Amino acid sequence: MDIQQIEQMLQEQLQLTEVKVSADGSHYSVLAIGDCFADVSRVRQQQMIYGPLMAAIQDGSIHAVSIRTFTPAQWRREKLLNSSM
Repeated sequence: MDIQQIEQMLQEQLQLTEVKVSADGSHYSVLAIGDCFADVSRVRQQQMIYGPLMAAIQDGSIHAVSIRTFTPAQWRREKLLNSSM
């Protein structure tokens, strides 16, 4: 599955502020930032990302997914903490 297709699908379905997807073969990494993750458990956040990708996972186009989710405020804090190292 094409990275841009995944980014567009997640962006449209979850109304994300930012989404970045990278791939190594059929193994994908997703970084998703959006207000939709506020006050939602980590498990539910993962489910929110898996939902739109389920057809590609079931047909084998996507074998594995690594997911990192943040609200915009959490992402700003994350970038500040990592840039000071």
